[in-house]
Amino acid sequence: MLSYRHAFHAGNHADVFKHLILVQLARYLGQKEKPFWYIDTHAGAGAYALNEGYATKLAEYREGIGRLWERDDLPPLVADYVSLVRQLNGDGQLRVYPGSPWLARQTLRQQDRLRLFELHSSDSKLLNENFADLREQAQVVAGDGFKGLKALLPPPPRRALVLIDPSYETANDYSGVIAALEEALRRFPTGCYALWYPQLARLESRQLPDKLKRLPAAKWLHTTLSLRPTAGPGMHGSGMFLINPPWTLETDLRATLPWLANTLTQDEPARFVLEAQEN
Repeated sequence: MLSYRHAFHAGNHADVFKHLILVQLARYLGQKEKPFWYIDTHAGAGAYALNEGYATKLAEYREGIGRLWERDDLPPLVADYVSLVRQLNGDGQLRVYPGSPWLARQTLRQQDRLRLFELHSSDSKLLNENFADLREQAQVVAGDGFKGLKALLPPPPRRALVLIDPSYETANDYSGVIAALEEALRRFPTGCYALWYPQLARLESRQLPDKLKRLPAAKWLHTTLSLRPTAGPGMHGSGMFLINPPWTLETDLRATLPWLANTLTQDEPARFVLEAQEN
């Protein structure tokens, strides 16, 4: 896991999918005056250069945020997300891509708090530097986000948005997310939890959605965006499993995902899934 650097993949189709949903979750929690915490268990570096370093090796952003950058027909959810990315690119040129904690920061209010975890020593140092101006509101921990999450729940305001987004380089990450959510739901069943996962040919990836659906969650929303043949190598898409999502999100995604799939499609027509359940 410690070898993983998200900079190689920054701004790709999975980031677009994950981050536009994350922005809407944070917007929704911010509608009430009462404060909430944003907790990111695998926060990464916070921001990534696209025109130098790791991102140039694969240039995956060209098939992700790059597909949206010059469009003038963005649906509302996509437009909101892209507008935040533009805040890091003041001259209109796409040079920097924000990570999840940076996007969350832009949506939070003064009374809200950020708790950010990153285990990779280089990325945790960068994350700390990127949030150095926000010491009173943000806490950056160079450590295991799974363990850190357990210690934070329930948060003092009894409101939180938790993003769980490990690298999934090892089978332990798949079992880890299930264990983390089981423990989180015991400690804080009313929290809003957002889990991202890659769609891969490996067995653990294919089995994960069914395991997530068996969690003792009162309400969940599951959505995927698949861009490549499922039998091929590498990541062919990604999924988001949301526990206690906003009641408006399903309707908003039904209006957005057809456009997004059509815009990001690659080797074959992109496919999406959107399903929900209330227990």
